[in-house]
Amino acid sequence: MNSVALLRTLAVTAVSATALLGIGCSTSETKTQAQSITVQDAWVKAVDADMTSAFARLTNDGGADARLLSATSPVSGEVEIHEVIDGRMQTKDDGLLIPAGGVAELHPGADHLMLMDLREPLTPGSDVEILATFEDGSQLPITAQVRDFAGAEEDYGPDPHAGHGADAHPDHGAESHG
Repeated sequence: MNSVALLRTLAVTAVSATALLGIGCSTSETKTQAQSITVQDAWVKAVDADMTSAFARLTNDGGADARLLSATSPVSGEVEIHEVIDGRMQTKDDGLLIPAGGVAELHPGADHLMLMDLREPLTPGSDVEILATFEDGSQLPITAQVRDFAGAEEDYGPDPHAGHGADAHPDHGAESHG
C-alpha cells in the first residue's frame, strides 16, 4: 500500500471512530428527571410548630417531562405535594408535572410542598433540606431558606373551623398561599 492510500485509510478510520464516539457520548448523556431540573428561589415559611409550606421555581431543561412524586425532609414527619383549587387546598395525588423545556412554580395560592408534623421551629434565615423524588426514582436535594411570610387566610377543607381563617390550623391557615 502506498503512502497516499495509507493516509486515506487512516483518515477514514479516524472519521469513523470519531462518529462512533460521538454517538456513544450522546447516548450516555441521557439525564435522569432529577438531573434535568434546576431549582431557583426555594423557600419555606417560618413557623413555630405544626406545618408549613415550601415554594420554588422548578425548570426542566431536559427533553422529556419530569414528574415530582414525593419529598422528605428531616424537619418534618411528612411532606405532601399540594395544589389549591378554588381557594381550597388538596393533595396532588398524581404528583407535580414539570414539562420538558418548561417550568413549574411552587408558590403561595397554588402548587406547593406541605411540610407536616414539624420536629422543630423554623426560624427566618435558617435552611431546610428537602429531598425530592421523581417518577424515574431519581432524587434531587433542595435547600430552601426559611423566610417570614404573612400571607392571606384560606379555607383548607372539611375542618369544622374551615372558613374561619387561622382558627382552622393556627400555623397553616395564616401562612396562606394567596
